[in-house]
Amino acid sequence: MEKLHLPIIIELDEDGYYIVSCPLFKGCHSYGETIDEAMENIKEVIAMCLEEVDHESLNKFVGFREIELTPNVQASGNQR
Repeated sequence: MEKLHLPIIIELDEDGYYIVSCPLFKGCHSYGETIDEAMENIKEVIAMCLEEVDHESLNKFVGFREIELTPNVQASGNQR
């Protein structure tokens, strides 16, 4: 049986829940109180997404990069 290896993004929200997303599918998100719970939950969502598309037509995940930016903090008032 063929296995798919899909990218998952994990974030921690302000309430302490782990939010997980699979960027290969629009709207493919779930959550959990632990990373393990969130990962189990996203599997169910991915299974539903796979029912809607042919997995061979998915974009190929290339990798993950991080970019460093300095936020542009503007002073109060409208300066130009």
